Amino acid sequence: MLIVVITNDDLKAELMAQSQDEKNEVIWKTDIDTINSDLRFDVCIDLLFENTTERINNLQKLKTEIVLVNSVVQTLDKLQGFIRFNGWSSFLKRPIVEAATNNEKIQTKTSEIFSLFNKKVEWVPDKPGFITAKVVAMIINEAWFALEEEVSTKDEIDIAMKLGTNYPYGPFEWAEKIGLKNVYELLNHLSISNKRYRPSGLLQKEAGR
Repeated sequence: MLIVVITNDDLKAELMAQSQDEKNEVIWKTDIDTINSDLRFDVCIDLLFENTTERINNLQKLKTEIVLVNSVVQTLDKLQGFIRFNGWSSFLKRPIVEAATNNEKIQTKTSEIFSLFNKKVEWVPDKPGFITAKVVAMIINEAWFALEEEVSTKDEIDIAMKLGTNYPYGPFEWAEKIGLKNVYELLNHLSISNKRYRPSGLLQKEAGR
């Protein structure tokens, strides 16, 4: 099986977190434009996916059977033919990958693909944020509301959450790793149908929105 992965160094390290040896059937690319248009391969994993018409069209033109995209917010109604998964920074290093598809016929093959990286796929409903990212985004949002209300400082809130809940990161640390704009985009999208996801005003400001 020949796999092409579009990624940067950080996400590559997370994808390989459970795999000590690089697989010789994986071709690593930093940009979709550097993929040879004549190259035929089995799978494309786009860890740097952007929800643009140009990106989607370019992926659809690839000579490959399966396309997996790191799409936490956008669901499959706009990503026809793709499989989406949670590849947010700090999430991808886990041994379990959240993914969604509307094509059950390729679930088994997708699970086999991630098993090459010693990861297991957890198939979840095709909803914005999957499960984990949605929960973490809400935790981050509540921390920003607390900061807005001058309950404490960023550092103190981070320390309190790590000591009190044994989280791997404090909410502000987590937001920095994920990218605050990504957190805001998810919260804002979710808030359209449910106001409890309304982003903190301070979070929105810091995200430059």
